[in-house]
Amino acid sequence: MKSPMRLARGAVAAVIAAAGLALATPGPAAAVDFSGKTVEWWIPFSEGGGSDVWARFFAPYLARHLPGQPNVIIRNVPGGGSITGTNEFAARARPDGLSLLGTSGSTQFPYLLGDTRVRYEMADFEPVLVSPTGGVVYIPASFGITDASELGQIADRELVYASQGATSLDLVPMLAFEVLGLNVRHVFGMTGRGDGRLAFERGEATIDYQTSSAYLTNVVPLVEAGDAVPLFSYGVLDAEGNVQRDPSFPDIPHFLEAYEMMHGEPPSGVAFDAYMAFFSAGFAAQKPAMLPRGTAPEIVEAYRQAFAEAVADPALQAAKGEVLGEYDQAVGEDTVPLYQVATSIDPEAREWVRGYLRDNHRVTLD
Repeated sequence: MKSPMRLARGAVAAVIAAAGLALATPGPAAAVDFSGKTVEWWIPFSEGGGSDVWARFFAPYLARHLPGQPNVIIRNVPGGGSITGTNEFAARARPDGLSLLGTSGSTQFPYLLGDTRVRYEMADFEPVLVSPTGGVVYIPASFGITDASELGQIADRELVYASQGATSLDLVPMLAFEVLGLNVRHVFGMTGRGDGRLAFERGEATIDYQTSSAYLTNVVPLVEAGDAVPLFSYGVLDAEGNVQRDPSFPDIPHFLEAYEMMHGEPPSGVAFDAYMAFFSAGFAAQKPAMLPRGTAPEIVEAYRQAFAEAVADPALQAAKGEVLGEYDQAVGEDTVPLYQVATSIDPEAREWVRGYLRDNHRVTLD
């Protein structure tokens, strides 16, 4: 029997390889002209959130590089944790190149979990940009743990994690802790990861994670002051689907390395397969931009080319700062395999997660 670890890595690689073979030869992007038109970029979240900021950052560069330089405006359609707006886009958006959808891990998660409120099929959308992000898990320095190799010393100790919810992006650390074998009590009700960090600083939480920018801004000073110790980053996926160290934290081991440091062997099993699916959707390919089903190949190619040119634009590179960080943006044909990895889950892993959430956190999705 093959190792589940190999199956997990192999599944990612297989998706990427299949996507590469399936890419159709695009029509000429030059045949597309959006002169005098307006593109609506649907964001199923309120103004000011991470996805809204991301889209508003990209919008002027996209407008500059699309054929005809159309006006690109953001249309916020919040509700249902992003399910409402995504359902509406799937039902109403016309495949004429004038409607674009930008989502986040909290949109992909309900889809992966089989939430009955979901009326969209991620496989129907045409990805034209995929943006990753990262995060770092850390604990108090007072525990006396210097790195992940020593985590076995506190394996039986109850840790407290201040969570935004069992099906939010906090599902990724939840699954990571489960795979590692840590004893973590999840306290729900946080309105943001900033609340979780403050709970950590007050001593109410004893394990936490922050996204890359928040970690660099707010947690690195705690580490430098001797108050916190980083355990692992989630890492990033390379073009072959292998987990690599986060470019923002090259000196911090990624999750797979941390597991092996703690247990002496690579992770495996259905819980790990589930972790990989939600890590991919929540971090490695967190924010995709997509066109609706039925969009003509030449329009899809025009968007992929425009985003590739936008990412290479010196003005964007100079301004990307905290919005994009040091992460490579997936553009052109690279969007397809990464998007497929982030919107796919093995049925056995899905059922395991649903059962885990039901039995441990009273979460039902039917």
